[in-house]
Amino acid sequence: MSGDRIADRRYVDCDVVTAEGRMDDVGVAVIDGKIASVGRVDSLPDARRNVSLEGNLLVPGIIDDHVHTRTPGHEYKEDWETATRSAAAGGITTVVAMPNTDPIIDRVSRLDSVYETADADACVDYATHVVVTSENLDRIPALAGAGIAGFKVFLGITFGDITAPTDGELHAAMGAIAESDRRLGFHEENDEIRAYLEGKFREEGKTDAIYHNRSRPPLAEVEAVSRVCLFADDTDCPVHMFHLSSGSAAEALRDWRQRGVDATAETCPHYLWFTEDVVRDRGTVARVQPPLRTADEVERLWSVGIDDGALDCIATDHAPHTDEEKGVDNPEKSVWETPGGFVGLETQVPAMLTFADEGRVTLPEWVRLHSTRPAQIWGMYPRKGSLLPGTDADFTVVDPDREWTLDRTSLRSKSTATPFDGESFVGAVERTVVRGEVVYDGDDVTASPGYGTLATPADKD
Repeated sequence: MSGDRIADRRYVDCDVVTAEGRMDDVGVAVIDGKIASVGRVDSLPDARRNVSLEGNLLVPGIIDDHVHTRTPGHEYKEDWETATRSAAAGGITTVVAMPNTDPIIDRVSRLDSVYETADADACVDYATHVVVTSENLDRIPALAGAGIAGFKVFLGITFGDITAPTDGELHAAMGAIAESDRRLGFHEENDEIRAYLEGKFREEGKTDAIYHNRSRPPLAEVEAVSRVCLFADDTDCPVHMFHLSSGSAAEALRDWRQRGVDATAETCPHYLWFTEDVVRDRGTVARVQPPLRTADEVERLWSVGIDDGALDCIATDHAPHTDEEKGVDNPEKSVWETPGGFVGLETQVPAMLTFADEGRVTLPEWVRLHSTRPAQIWGMYPRKGSLLPGTDADFTVVDPDREWTLDRTSLRSKSTATPFDGESFVGAVERTVVRGEVVYDGDDVTASPGYGTLATPADKD
């Protein structure tokens, strides 16, 4: 695309890693926010400015398809500016927001309000999912054509207490979504199992954090995955499993995929990093849904999900809550009075780099899981998730060898409660580049609110 044009910038002195492999000692030329070429420096066009990356790794911009910005309605926990500042510092070039806000994002007018807020406040590029309930089945075609990434159904009760559609309504919705060229994602837990067990433990006066885990067993996740895939097989609706947490559920998903069902899935770094022992150690700070699992389930999640390829991508389920809400200073707080979830935008890349350092995942596989596949699943590829000429110049630059320990007070999120506080990593984000511009320079977030633009798809008016 460059011809004889002078590049705006050349990012040089780096190794480039894509899902296809690694290229040593190369550079990337950028013209008008797009990639002009990738290759040996002497083959790149001349540039007005050279930016040395000092031997670090450059990868396609990391995408997080599961971020709770808490806007509208809960801005005291997080907002679009603070969430995307945290994303920039965490090496994330595109975030996809979740719709369980107040009000929920279930109609075009509310979706337009999200775009208006993000256009004004986002520091990185963005997209959003919209929710499907019993009340908006007739709005599916209009929502599908309004620039969304995808749809979401909350099968299990979580933040926002959104009631799931009945099975009949869900089946009908999946038929409509199958005709819309969009994918339907799920919070996949059987809520009747959850409600029964939680009620039983409450009645017995069991309030320790581990009983939240026991109220949401792997069976609840496996049943939901199986039900969703059964409906998907009948309706030809592409489906996605958000925050898949257990090896048992990964096995169920693998079996349905082998039968030809178009089902994708993600897991989160915390499900690969922690076992449920951290809940005993750190209490309600580590409450999340689905919950953290036993060592056996974690190992099977690695084996089936990552090693055997049942999972497609990594995301955070970034879910900010205040210290008071999470019981940070109140170890006696009842788990039933504590919301689930914690922040993750600035720990996901270091966690995955640590796994790469340990040999649990290769760098190209990490890029596939954290950039290329999310872009493909949610209709952004190749504009996002690739380093192809003519696509957005989105890069994450990392030092794979830097060792450091997290102090949560350094996080840019408005709320900072996380079980990763005090955890040590091998690998750190050095720069984040969105459409050719540095939005994080290793020390500070340099993007202005409103720099971010809508990433998916190009059919929004």
